[in-house]
This record gives sequence, C-alpha cells and structure tokens, in this order.
Amino acid sequence: MTKILFVCHGNICRSPMAEFVMKDLVKRAGREEEIFIASAACRRDEIGADTYLGTREKLDEMGIPYERRQAVQITRDDYDRYDLIIGMDAENMRDLNRLSPGDPAGKFHRLLEFAGEARDVADPWYTGDFARAYEDISRGCEALLKTLCPDPATTKTKGI
Repeated sequence: MTKILFVCHGNICRSPMAEFVMKDLVKRAGREEEIFIASAACRRDEIGADTYLGTREKLDEMGIPYERRQAVQITRDDYDRYDLIIGMDAENMRDLNRLSPGDPAGKFHRLLEFAGEARDVADPWYTGDFARAYEDISRGCEALLKTLCPDPATTKTKGI
C-alpha cells in the first residue's frame, strides 16, 4: 500500500482539500485498497480545528465528499509511516526538512511538481481564493494519481 501525507501550514485549508480531492480520485479509480491518504499541519496554529469553511464550501461546490476532522501536526515518526509527504509551498518544504534533514528516502515533494510545475499552491487562508487553490490541488492530485497508476483502469500502483 502506498501511503500519502499531504501537509500545509495549519491543516485546515490546502492539505485537507488535497486529502479529500485525492481520496475522491482514488475511489473513482477503484484504488482505495492500494492508496492510503491523510493530511497534517507543519505548524501548531490550528491543531484541533476542523477543515476551514471556505475549503468545505469549495468541496461542496465540486461534489467532493469530506468528513468532520481535527487538524493534526506532522511528527518525526510520520517520515517512516508514509511513502510520500507532499507539501503545498516552499515554507512547508523548509518545515519538512527539519523532520528529516536531507530527506534520505526522497519522500518530500511539492504537490505541483507532479503536474510539471515548480510553484506553490497559494494559501487561500491569506488570498481568499479557494477556487484557485482547488484548481491547483486538483491538477496536482490528478498528476500524482497518474504517477502512481499510469493506467488506473488496468495497472497496479507503483512505488515512487
């Protein structure tokens, strides 16, 4: 099983959006038994908070199911638990590098790299632009799924 952890600053906007978008994509591809998905915060600001209203509204608009949850913070043990740890922006990547200097197993990635883009997913907490965050996250998650399952209808997942 491939285990994916999405991270952002507070685990209330971008990383839960990515978690729920990816879960929906994986479910539609029939890969739920092969890919486990979760999300966490790099910082402690929002620990215990549910997914932010703007994120929930955008997921509702797009028909993406989600559940009530509480923001959690990533831990050093998560480096061993997950195969991929995917940040949303350069600040998240700096935070991740404090977990495991040098990322010896090559687990850390910025989401949009899977879509061939070397840029951040802007934080809608600050921009208010949940539509743009959703577009970026969807593009990144779709590309990630294609990386894991080049032909989701016929092939098994491959490790990265």
